[in-house]
Amino acid sequence: MAAESGALSKRELESGPRGIESVDGRHPETEALELDRLIHERVRLGIVSSLAVNGWLTFTDLRDLLGITDGNLSAHAKRLEEAGYVKSKKSQEGRTSKTEYGLTATGRKELMAYLNHMEAIIQATRQEGDE
Repeated sequence: MAAESGALSKRELESGPRGIESVDGRHPETEALELDRLIHERVRLGIVSSLAVNGWLTFTDLRDLLGITDGNLSAHAKRLEEAGYVKSKKSQEGRTSKTEYGLTATGRKELMAYLNHMEAIIQATRQEGDE
């Protein structure tokens, strides 16, 4: 049934190459099982992508850009910071504390690997659809 719908079964995904290799030499059919789950989550992908494009962003700017709550941003940013993907710096502006976030070298590297991974999966899927 998977062949009829164009989707690959788990067995097919694990069976190895079908002639298409990604940029890093791995096979797209098995790569879907190996996505960076830390970045793949929607809010965390939004955080690292926003920081990659904009550089440093304040907590407020990042929250507003992503349209999420303070608690949601705080929890996801903490996970990324613990993993070494994001760094934060805190400062005082008068009576107000200010937190800014930036992407680390590790975070940028992992984001690029994630994007390459997704591009390989997309390319493999498009090629499968053409057959």
